[in-house]
Amino acid sequence: MSWKEENNKLIKEFRFKTFEEAFSFMQKVAVVAEKLNHHPSWYNSYNFVRIELCTYDKGNIVTEKDYQLAKEIDEIL
Repeated sequence: MSWKEENNKLIKEFRFKTFEEAFSFMQKVAVVAEKLNHHPSWYNSYNFVRIELCTYDKGNIVTEKDYQLAKEIDEIL
């Protein structure tokens, strides 16, 4: 699944084999997000991770910062 733009957010869902794989992925995303100073909203349950991106300081809309973070998240996989 690729990123979809919905309700002023970029959204993507990820499934992994285990909770440990999902959590490892989230840790890697956290490092990239901190580097870009752009932090996602996300939800995790066992092997499932849902990430939502929008730029809060621009009025909760999708901006180039969101596309950049989405691109870097995809490169983690």
